[in-house]
Amino acid sequence: MSSSPPGLLVLLQILLSLLLVWEGVRGESSYIIDTLGLTILPETKVQSGTKVTIRCQVRVSLSNISQLEHLFKILRDDIEIHTANTTEDSVDYEINPARVSDSGNYQCQVLVKDKRKASNIKRLDIRGLQTPILHLNNSNPYESEEFKVTCSAPEEKGGFIFNFYQKFKDGQPMRIKQLRSKNNFLETTMTLRHRGDCFLSCDYEISFVTGTKYSNISDWIPVKVKELSIIPHMTITPNDIYEPDIVEVICKVQSSLENIEIFLIKDRTVLKRATGKHLIYRFRPKATDSGELVCKVEWRNVQRENYTTLTVKEVFSKPRFTLEPVDLFEGETFNLSCSVDFFIPGMIDPRTFKYVLYKDGIELTKAATYQTTARYEHNGNYTCKVGGTRNASTINKESQTISVKAKVPVSDPVLSVAGGKMFLGKRFQLICHSHTGTIPIKYTLYGPNRLILNREVSGSEEQAIFDVPPISKTSDLETFLCHAKNNPRFPAKIALGQQLLKSTIIIEPVSKPELTILPSYDVTEGQSINLVCSVQTGSPPFNFTWYHLESPGALFSLASNKLKVSHSIQNANAKHVGRYYCTSTNPANEIKTSELVTIGVKLAGWKKVLIIIACLLLLLTFALVIVLRTRLLRFKRKSKGSLSVKSAGTKVERLSLTQAEVIDAANVTPSLMGKSLWSDHVSGSESDDQDSGKAPQLAEPKNTESEKRESDPIKVKQATDTIDSEVGDSQQGVPEVADNKPVKLSDDSNHKPEDSQVGDQSPNSENITETDNSSDVQTSDQEKGSCDPSPDC
Repeated sequence: MSSSPPGLLVLLQILLSLLLVWEGVRGESSYIIDTLGLTILPETKVQSGTKVTIRCQVRVSLSNISQLEHLFKILRDDIEIHTANTTEDSVDYEINPARVSDSGNYQCQVLVKDKRKASNIKRLDIRGLQTPILHLNNSNPYESEEFKVTCSAPEEKGGFIFNFYQKFKDGQPMRIKQLRSKNNFLETTMTLRHRGDCFLSCDYEISFVTGTKYSNISDWIPVKVKELSIIPHMTITPNDIYEPDIVEVICKVQSSLENIEIFLIKDRTVLKRATGKHLIYRFRPKATDSGELVCKVEWRNVQRENYTTLTVKEVFSKPRFTLEPVDLFEGETFNLSCSVDFFIPGMIDPRTFKYVLYKDGIELTKAATYQTTARYEHNGNYTCKVGGTRNASTINKESQTISVKAKVPVSDPVLSVAGGKMFLGKRFQLICHSHTGTIPIKYTLYGPNRLILNREVSGSEEQAIFDVPPISKTSDLETFLCHAKNNPRFPAKIALGQQLLKSTIIIEPVSKPELTILPSYDVTEGQSINLVCSVQTGSPPFNFTWYHLESPGALFSLASNKLKVSHSIQNANAKHVGRYYCTSTNPANEIKTSELVTIGVKLAGWKKVLIIIACLLLLLTFALVIVLRTRLLRFKRKSKGSLSVKSAGTKVERLSLTQAEVIDAANVTPSLMGKSLWSDHVSGSESDDQDSGKAPQLAEPKNTESEKRESDPIKVKQATDTIDSEVGDSQQGVPEVADNKPVKLSDDSNHKPEDSQVGDQSPNSENITETDNSSDVQTSDQEKGSCDPSPDC
């Protein structure tokens, strides 16, 4: 098999490469961040000063992309500390040397185009803080002398808190200062007050998220505190000092130090200052200059001081300045007096005293006394000055200041009622007030029934308010008096109660109302009723209200200035019957209620006549009905008194009743208008009158006993109807059973009934005798029988 030419193979490879390139150009680019790792080298726990590398490495899968840029960020405790933008897949961050402040939680983040990924968090723990270094600029200071100390940790970083310690030989360390610093060193000043040897040292602490770390303590540096002997010595001459002697004060210090300052102080006032080793101060003191003198020595920041008391004796006392009277009112005369109570004989001559009085700093008079009338223009501040001579020196003394402010007498008081309105019978308040007058002002109120009330007013524009018990009469207001007083030397000013009558609205509560009915308490239906509500006393306006107990709510309400008002009810009828009352009130807001009044409404006259006529008509109708019914019953009794039972031909069948049936019939219809329902003989004229009139008439026996009894129309009708029905049934020839009792029919068809036969054939004659209305009855055929057309009414 022959091989292919070499040129053909090269051509195929070129075509294949072009095809791959074309496919790559036509394909879409894509990428994905697979992983992002964080590595801490050499390890996560190292000693301070070690070189530490934080490495971030990313793996990205991609397609049709030649190069990708990666933005790396390294964070410590969520704070960004390093950023790098590179096409490499990793970045390193070096910490050299690593310190404790570099400890924390590290994390790496990467951004590739629009995709972001974060690594896991790893903890870097660096152990061991640098031991601090303590430096002193003076290790042999004087007591209380300031010197500088510096504590530093040059290799550390972060926020520091420095602590300084002092200890004595064989003693425990004692912290004497603690300061905060943003740097890794701290310089401060220190003062030691204990003389002798001691030791100083320092340490520091750094705060982290995970807690606070403490360094080792620095080396102890010995310090020797020297005694500073600069205590001053002070002398005052002469020993016995009188005003106005010359006094000399010397303050000095013995020390080899330079730049010493000396101060003489009294009452926090520097009298003199000197630089060097001594100070001399001369002056003429007054008695008021007595007190404590202070000599103070200062070297650098160290001070020493000494104290001495200066006593200056008076040649004569401070003048006494008096005002009489002390409680001064305008219009009164007052006296000002200046005097010297004490002087030393032989040192000063009292005849040399000179007095001068001043008002508001302006000379008023060259005298020891001053008298004038108190007025507003004389108010002010008064002083007195006294001058004397000793050893050719003048001594002037001034008294205390007296402030003269004359009080204003109280004006005539005004008496008024609080609110300008009062109600008789109720408690009220009276106001007593003087428009002018210096406080305090004492008010006294006098009233009826020996009323005495006191009030003292201590505020400006304050009024005396008195709670007064109720009064029942307007005239009682005139008995009130008010006294106002603020000067015990003058009589009180008076306010009379008559002014209350002009300035006060006096409201008298309304009296109990009275309800009267007009024209009377019993009215005729259709008439008008006037409900008159009246009161005897009270202050208008009044408010009257009428009520009906049998009706809900108020009937009517009316406001009026009159003592008597009325409410009218038109067309009185039955609904207006009942109990009524009225209420009254006025601005006193006291509701008074009247007594209950009962109203009766009689029928109208025409209604009474109509009712009488209706009753008479009713009675007449009832009587007529009774008469008609009575006669009707008599008619029925006569027409149905004798009944005969006949066969289809001319034969007469006899209806026999048992004794029990007769008794039942008697119970139902004991009597019919005094006559028996049944008779022993049937009248032939009554039964066969319409047929032929051939049958002989039977005499109707009369029952006098039955006629004497009262008739019951209803029972008679029921008995008659029952007999008619039984007779109808008997005409059919069928035996009738009534109340389960047999009915017997006698066959007399072969002969005509005679009077004797009818009487003899009556069954149970004994039962009929015992019953009031029982008898044998012969009845004729219903179709042939008829009633008497003309009954005897």
